[in-house]
Amino acid sequence: MKTGQLRTGGVTQQHAFLGIALSALLLAAVASWSDLLLIVAGQVIPGWAASAALLLTVLTFKRVHTALYRTPTTLAPPHRRSALPRLVPGLLAAAAALGVAFGGASDLLGDANYLVLQPAGPGGCTAVVRETSFLVIGDGEVYAVGRTGIAWGKSGSWRVDDGYRPVAAGTYTLHWHGSDGTFRPGGTSTDPVLDSDIATLDC
Repeated sequence: MKTGQLRTGGVTQQHAFLGIALSALLLAAVASWSDLLLIVAGQVIPGWAASAALLLTVLTFKRVHTALYRTPTTLAPPHRRSALPRLVPGLLAAAAALGVAFGGASDLLGDANYLVLQPAGPGGCTAVVRETSFLVIGDGEVYAVGRTGIAWGKSGSWRVDDGYRPVAAGTYTLHWHGSDGTFRPGGTSTDPVLDSDIATLDC
């Protein structure tokens, strides 16, 4: 194989890797700052954790790609790299990392608890609740997760006095009507639920 052909192949592989890496980093940045939530093998994975996994995967493959690309060094194509292609991945990685740090800190400080509620809806729709508490305020969010195992955003939220967690305590109602459902948390006389309406679960 001629040197020119080796260089052309190397450039093609590098461009393909860059495209895949940029797509993964963009997805990681969006996931880390969104209300994305996944269920994998029965386990709940918040968006920031999925983003962290994507970041780790990209960094690992980057190391492997770099090692293969530079061995032997004579195969490396002598082409100039502009600042922009190097800047974009860095910005996306930084945005994803900040989102991961913020999301992880929020779950840690709020002692977040993710609960998969039973039963699931007839159409495979599943209600997942995230409950946190910080100081004297408790917060909750409910998500509708479809057959794909992905929820792209929360379906409802609420606040409770004194850090009370209504779903963990079993004071909630969940009803399914075909493929859709309704969810409502319930408080107590001393720990009422604030800022909450009946949430519609639509997968």
